[in-house]
Amino acid sequence: MDIKVGDILQLKKQHPCGSKEWEVLRIGADFRLKCMGCGHQIMIPRVKAEKNVKNISKSAKNAD
Repeated sequence: MDIKVGDILQLKKQHPCGSKEWEVLRIGADFRLKCMGCGHQIMIPRVKAEKNVKNISKSAKNAD
């Protein structure tokens, strides 16, 4: 899966604030994601994040 820092991920389940979109802040064995609704940040294992991705939107700075 081709996920880069700055991409917006749409996950299968929504955050309690109601948003399903998350911005990728860090990539490695774990992903650091920031909720686009409330700004909450989480660390999630790469395997779990990739399994729950529904759609990837490229950010403006990553659109080559």
